[in-house]
Amino acid sequence: MVYNGTHYKPQERTKMKESTLVLDKDEAIATPGSAAKLIREVKYKTRKRVSSEDKIRIVLEGFRKELPTSDLCRRENISTAIYYSWLKDFMEAGKGRLKGDSLRDATKGEVKHLREENSRLKELLGEAALDNQLLKKSLNA
Repeated sequence: MVYNGTHYKPQERTKMKESTLVLDKDEAIATPGSAAKLIREVKYKTRKRVSSEDKIRIVLEGFRKELPTSDLCRRENISTAIYYSWLKDFMEAGKGRLKGDSLRDATKGEVKHLREENSRLKELLGEAALDNQLLKKSLNA
């Protein structure tokens, strides 16, 4: 609003050029070689990994209330949100839940290998059962 001496008058808005809008949209998209993607990859690969023993130690220190949670988190270089998520996990399932990150899932290759081995063993078992049944029939005949 602009005051013209007697009353306020709405200020006219200037329109932006369409080319400027298109340029802004293109800059926001992260292309495969862009800096935004590089920054995300670096953050992902350099993030701090805390062992389950350290998680348990930090949560138990928080239980003792020897120092405020914010100071504890600052000292351990973690955010308070991470601390409270660990605390929630600890309260829900105890130490076993926090140690869960040390267990690993099988990779696709391992699963494929195990499935192939399983089907091979089932086939061998089926053949052995069939041979066994043929032997029983031949003995009874």
